[in-house]
Amino acid sequence: MYTINDLYDLDHTLAADYLRQFTYPWEALKGIKEMILALGPTLGDDYEEREEHVWVHKTAKVFPSAYLGAPCIIGPETEVRHCAFIRGSALVGANCVVGNSVELKNVILFDHVQTPHYNYVGDSILGYYSHMGAGSITSNVKSDKKLVIVHNGTETMETGIKKFGAMLGDYVEVGCNAVCNPGTVIGRHSNVYPTSCVRGVVPENSIWKNSGEVIHKEER
Repeated sequence: MYTINDLYDLDHTLAADYLRQFTYPWEALKGIKEMILALGPTLGDDYEEREEHVWVHKTAKVFPSAYLGAPCIIGPETEVRHCAFIRGSALVGANCVVGNSVELKNVILFDHVQTPHYNYVGDSILGYYSHMGAGSITSNVKSDKKLVIVHNGTETMETGIKKFGAMLGDYVEVGCNAVCNPGTVIGRHSNVYPTSCVRGVVPENSIWKNSGEVIHKEER
């Protein structure tokens, strides 16, 4: 339930060919920078290289106070709003919102992703039409600085990496001020209650409640 094919429709990202090389999405985190550097020069005349290794589609709207760190790609009809901070290694798809005071670092955002208000998204992949409510963040390093392990009930999977935020499947909704702990994987069409502290694997079509209880939507 946490492979790339389980979580994402690859028709909605420029990173499709890159992601197809891997089984699990976190395996793609180490190479995002190199992927963007290779992809950028191939994008064609619809993109402008506004600074070295910063490619912005001509229909995207980038507010003057936003910072675009290299390398990054900003897709068509996307808005990068006031004081957004893209630190680099960010592939942002079409019709996305990167909002006020949002920070992105080493991420892939599929098309129609919204991170509209005060979000931190690091070392993460956000699927098609996923949305992070105001103040919700991905925590990408464990407090003990050990390598991240993905927990799915009693099953564990070692990732071999230190920095790993969250993998949000297509159409995931994360409530306001929720924290996705390192190694969080949320299946397609699932919801997270506001102010939740999420960890491990959340199955698709589920709801994560404040207490950590997970219910299937069909059971409501």
